[in-house]
Amino acid sequence: MFEKFLEEIGLSEKEAKIYLALLQVDSDSIHDIATKTKINRTTVYPVLESLGKKGLVSETQDGKKTLYQAAAPERLETYMERQKVVLQEQSARLKDILPQIKSIQRDQGERPIIKAFQGRDGAISAYTEFYNFSNSIEKDGHYIINSDLLAQVFTDEEMKIFREIRKNKKIKTTIIYNRKEGIKEFEKNKIAVRIDEKQYPVTCDIAIIDDNVVISTLGKNISSFLIKSKDIADTFTSLITYITDKKS
Repeated sequence: MFEKFLEEIGLSEKEAKIYLALLQVDSDSIHDIATKTKINRTTVYPVLESLGKKGLVSETQDGKKTLYQAAAPERLETYMERQKVVLQEQSARLKDILPQIKSIQRDQGERPIIKAFQGRDGAISAYTEFYNFSNSIEKDGHYIINSDLLAQVFTDEEMKIFREIRKNKKIKTTIIYNRKEGIKEFEKNKIAVRIDEKQYPVTCDIAIIDDNVVISTLGKNISSFLIKSKDIADTFTSLITYITDKKS
C-alpha cells in the first residue's frame, strides 16, 4: 500500500522499494539494500542518487564503508511541496514553449487521426461527428460534392438537418459540384462552381472545416472516413480555392 502511494506522488517503483527498505533500518550498505529489495546492485546506485536529489536519502560513512539512510517520513511533505512548485513552473513554461513544440510537429508532418464508418447510417454518423467538431461559429467550409448522388443516398429531411447545422454555425461555404441538370441554387453567402460531370466526374463527397475532413464514397458500397489532419485539410482547401478562383 505504501509503495503504491509513493509511486503516485512521483517516485519510481524502485525508488519506493528502496526508500521503504531504508526506513526500517538506521542505515544500510549497497549490498544489503540490493539483497533486501531484490534489485540489481548496479541499479541500486542510480536509484539512491535519484532519491538523494529528492532529499529522501542521505549518505553516511562508517569507516571506509558508505552507508545510506532514509530521511524521516515528514520529508515527504517537503518533497511534495517542491513538486508543486516545479509543476507550477513547468506549467508556466509550457505556455511559452508549446507554440515552438507545435512548430516542430508541423515541420516534421503529422500523423492523421482516421475513423472509418460503413454504410448509409455510418455516413450520417460521420457527418454528424464532423459538424460537432466544436461550438465555434463563422468557420470556412470547403466542399466537393455530387448533388445527384447525395440526393440518392440521403433523404430531403436529412439534407435539411445538415443545411440547418451549417446555417446555425454560420459556416461560410465554398463548393465545387457535379450536377446533371445544370446550375444548382445554393443558399446565400456561398461560393459555388459547377464542373462538368462527364469531363470531371465526382463520385465522392468531401467536406473540410478547419483540420477536419470527411470523405464518403457514394456508390453501392458507402464508406465514410473522418480524418483529423491539418496537412490533408489544407491541401484539399487549397485545391478547392484554386479551382473556384479560376472559375470566378
